[in-house]
Amino acid sequence: MSALHEAAERLLKAAKAAGADVAEVVLHESASVSVQRRLGKIEETERAETRELGLRVFLGRANASVSASAIDPASFTRLAEQAVAMARVVPEDPYAEIPEAPAPLDAGFLELDDPVEPGMDVLIARAAAAEEAALSVAGITNSEGGSASWSRGTSLLATSHGFVGGYARSHHGVSVTAIAGTGTQMQRDYDFSSTLHGADLEDAATLGRNAAERALKRLNPRRAQTAKLPVVFDPRVAGGMLGHLAGAISGAAIARGTSFLKDALGQAIFAPGIAIIDDPFRVRGLRSRPYDREGQPVHARAFIEDGVLTSWILDTRSANQLGLKTSGNAGGLSNFYLAAGKLSPAALMADIAEGLYVTEMIGSGVNGLTGDYSRGAAGFMIRNGQLAEPVAEITIAGNLKDMFLHITPADDLQFKRGTDAPTLRIEGMTLAGA
Repeated sequence: MSALHEAAERLLKAAKAAGADVAEVVLHESASVSVQRRLGKIEETERAETRELGLRVFLGRANASVSASAIDPASFTRLAEQAVAMARVVPEDPYAEIPEAPAPLDAGFLELDDPVEPGMDVLIARAAAAEEAALSVAGITNSEGGSASWSRGTSLLATSHGFVGGYARSHHGVSVTAIAGTGTQMQRDYDFSSTLHGADLEDAATLGRNAAERALKRLNPRRAQTAKLPVVFDPRVAGGMLGHLAGAISGAAIARGTSFLKDALGQAIFAPGIAIIDDPFRVRGLRSRPYDREGQPVHARAFIEDGVLTSWILDTRSANQLGLKTSGNAGGLSNFYLAAGKLSPAALMADIAEGLYVTEMIGSGVNGLTGDYSRGAAGFMIRNGQLAEPVAEITIAGNLKDMFLHITPADDLQFKRGTDAPTLRIEGMTLAGA
C-alpha cells in the first residue's frame, strides 16, 4: 500500500504542476488465478496481474479524465499534462466536483481481505469436486464444467484536498453447470458460491449435486397457457427486482427525468412492512466498503422503509443537480437487499391454486420511462401450492409500479450475490405462453 500511496502523491503533484485546480487519483493493482475443468480434464488455467490508474482533473468546473494500464512514474507528467489539456477544451460541468472528504475509516473491521492465496492444486480440487458430484447424479449426461477462481486487489483513492484511503479485497469462487437429457431434450442448470474468504465457500460437492438436481427437474418442459396469475421468483432471480428499482431511483435518472419513479420520493411504492436496504458495513460482504468512490462516508440506509421510498441513490454530481446531499453511493450500491419476510417459501405458495415459479429470466425487457416489464422466463407451474411441471419459452409481463406494490417476501434471504432478495411472490402478472 505504501508504494501506491507514494505513486498517488507523485501523480497529484504532477497534476497540480500541469495547472489543475484540483485532482483525484485512483490506483488499483490485482492478481487473479482461475481454473476450468470439464469431463475430468483441465481445459484452462489462467493467472493475470494488473496495475491500473485513473486521473481526473478540474480547471474550474471543466474536468477531464485519463487512464493507463500501468503505474509508471515516468509517465505521470505526460498523463497530467494530457488531462489538463483536455480539461481546457471541454465545456464546464456546473454540477461536477471533487468533494472534500473526512479521513477514511480503516477497513479492517469489515474483513474484506483473505490474505491466503490458494495454490492451483486447491482450485483444481474445488472445481473437480463440484463437477464430479454433478456427474455422479443419475440422469446427468454431460457437463459444461466446474470452475474455481481466486483474486485479490488493492485500491487507493487520493485527492488534492488531502483525502487518502485504500484497502484490499479478496475473492474466492466456485461454479458448476450440469446437463441432463439428450439431443433436443437437454436441459442445463448451475450452482455457485462466491465469497471473500475461502473458509466461507459452500461445499463444492453440494454445489455440484444442486446443479444436477436442478437440471433434472427441468427436463421435458411444456409451454404454459396464457393466463393472469401469481408469480413466485426464486432467490436466484428475485434480486433482479432490486436491480430495476436501483435503476429507477438512481440520481442520474431522476435528474434527467427518465424514471417512472421520478415523482415518487416519500411515497409508498411497496406494501407496508417492506424494507430494502443498502449496507456497506456487512462483515465479509461481497460489496462492503469503508467509503464510496468519492471518499464520502457511507452508511447503512433503507431506501425503502415500511414500503416508502426514502432517498435517491446519489453521488456528488447527481446530488448537486437535485439540490440534495450525496447518499454516499458514488460507484454504485454496496450490499443491497430486500429484507426477509415472515413466511416460508412453502407457506408463501400454499394458497396458490395455479401460478408460476420462475427460476430463470431471459432478456432485459424493461422500459425505464414507464415501468413496463416484459421478460422471457422458465421455471415450474405451481398447482395447489406445490411445484408441478417444468415450463419454458414463456413471457411474464406487468408494470413495475404495480409489481412493487404487490410483492410479498419469504423468510429465506441469503447473502450470496451482493444484490439479494428472498423468494418473492407478486400478484396478478400476465403469463404469455401457448
